[in-house]
Amino acid sequence: MKEEQNRAVLLALIDSLREEGSWCGETHIQKAAFFLKKLTKVPIDFDFILYKHGPFSFDLSDELSVMKTYGLLELVSKYPYGPKLVRTGNGEALCNRSTKTIARYGKQIGFLSDKLGGKGVVDLERLATAYYVTLKTPDDGPEERAKAIVKLKPHISLDSAKQAVLEVDGFIAEVNEKQLAAA
Repeated sequence: MKEEQNRAVLLALIDSLREEGSWCGETHIQKAAFFLKKLTKVPIDFDFILYKHGPFSFDLSDELSVMKTYGLLELVSKYPYGPKLVRTGNGEALCNRSTKTIARYGKQIGFLSDKLGGKGVVDLERLATAYYVTLKTPDDGPEERAKAIVKLKPHISLDSAKQAVLEVDGFIAEVNEKQLAAA
């Protein structure tokens, strides 16, 4: 995907997440972009690794900084919640130039915003880590994947890990059922 298309998709994702109640801090965007790329196969150009709070892309973090520098996004702080990213007028102009790209991936963006928009960072970490583990060990059952999550993230309880695995399995089933994976 070209740089401008990547940015337009990110801006559309941020707007859609916000419409569904997301704070849209960097953690929210990181986890939603991970699902966008890996679960729905939208070809955004970011590589993810397992990091402190689940899957993380240093490339995406850099891109968000570039987008702020170019005036596509601005950081807005609101005590006591911390900073959130908001699209600017320049960002809106980019989206207006990229309507075909945004429309091409609109179903995937909408699906993930619906599933993740109301989640806090703790839930997003659990879910994204559960999906990361599922990708690494697709043949393992829910119990084994939940134990793997706890091993990677000891602060996540086994019950929470099991719930995250089941929720992610539901996401996967729904993506397959609705044929939401990008072609």
